Amino acid sequence: MTPAPAVPERPETDAAASSSRGAAPWRVRLRWEIVIVLALGLGQSAVYAVVQLAYRLTDETPLADQTATLNPSRSDREVFDLIYQLLSIGFSLVPVLLVGFLLWQSRRPHLGRLGLDGTRIGRDVGRGILLVLAIGIPGLALYVVGRALGIFVAVDPAGLDAHWWTVPILLLAAARASLEEELVVLGYLFARLRRLGWSPVWIVVATSVLRATYHLYQGPGAFIGNLAMGLLFGWLYLRTGRLLPFLVAHFLIDATVFVGYPWAAATWPELFGLPG
Repeated sequence: MTPAPAVPERPETDAAASSSRGAAPWRVRLRWEIVIVLALGLGQSAVYAVVQLAYRLTDETPLADQTATLNPSRSDREVFDLIYQLLSIGFSLVPVLLVGFLLWQSRRPHLGRLGLDGTRIGRDVGRGILLVLAIGIPGLALYVVGRALGIFVAVDPAGLDAHWWTVPILLLAAARASLEEELVVLGYLFARLRRLGWSPVWIVVATSVLRATYHLYQGPGAFIGNLAMGLLFGWLYLRTGRLLPFLVAHFLIDATVFVGYPWAAATWPELFGLPG
């Protein structure tokens, strides 16, 4: 990957002059960069999620009787369904490649500012597994309670038909979600907002609200759950500066949900079954 050209740092001697003239050019450029990155991915998803929630709340069907399918089939012909699935996953990773390009450093480790330096891999993976227990179990309980209260739609994580490639595609979808959300929300936004002078508290709050917003298509309960997840992830990332545990945790949670849902729905249909 070719390193991104560095954005010139603001000279300290020009601080007073810049404040009198308004925002420095590099600040304006950086803000537009953030807008473009978000518009290509998660920011776009957040806008659609807000509109979709408004649609759901104004629909005649009660929220509790509605369904959100996370990984739907894209064709009734198996080979084209597989092709469309792969294309969808591949193109949705473009924002990940973009932020990797923007944060890439010429010196090794190239993504060292995110803690992706190839060291302490075992410890980072172990911490990711602990995060699964800290987030996954309470998240499952919140979903069950939320369904009972009618603040979650029924989530169908695996809307694909059973094919030889279904599980691999679901695992790729889990990896895609992990990379897209954690690299952009934790890695990229934390780095850029910190450079713009935001306080750590506001960075954690703003990124957590973004994370919660693009999950609103699942209902208000999803906003609450993902806000809590974002606050915990943000606080821990500030303390450690290492992204790998969050990539691991997000992948394991999504992979378990995507692949394990059919079994859970068959075993406990009153909790996980879709509305008839």
